[in-house]
Amino acid sequence: MKSLSIIFLFFITIVLSGCGNKEKSETQASKTVAVQTKTIKQEPVSTEVKLHTVDGKDIVFTKEKNALILKDNSNKIVLLNFFATWCPPCKAEIPHLINLQDKYKDKLKIISVLLEDDKPDSEIKSFIDYNHINYSVTNDINNFKLSNLLGGIQSIPFMILYDKNGKVITHYIGIIPEEMIDSDIKKAIKQ
Repeated sequence: MKSLSIIFLFFITIVLSGCGNKEKSETQASKTVAVQTKTIKQEPVSTEVKLHTVDGKDIVFTKEKNALILKDNSNKIVLLNFFATWCPPCKAEIPHLINLQDKYKDKLKIISVLLEDDKPDSEIKSFIDYNHINYSVTNDINNFKLSNLLGGIQSIPFMILYDKNGKVITHYIGIIPEEMIDSDIKKAIKQ
């Protein structure tokens, strides 16, 4: 019985933690190393970053003092979700993000930022279709520029909630209960 409890605690710990380099296969880890090297060698990050969504749209962010402004925002709060398709906690969050996008469609814009190198759009489109994703997903080398602009994303899933003016409300590391994000969104809408 004691060993069953230990196994259960171990499983819960894995599920509730974010994905880091230790959870990747050797191939995925080598890709990440290549990506990290690529981002370090890049020119200094500009204050404006243009991301391309898998469905062919552009999303433009401008970093100002204490804000990340989404061009053509339509007065919505923004939830940035940094993820990878191989990350189990990232996949587990998808139904919650779908529910939140449906619930707050006129007041919230969810943007998922893929942190994987050389992933073809066709593969991401299949991932989107399979998971019934109803929010924007970007697949672009500039995703790493945005990550750098925000100080570098160290583990995934990682989300940042911004108010209508682009100011950070809160951030989330690892898998987060939908109710917690929902509560923060409600507070942001009232501001």
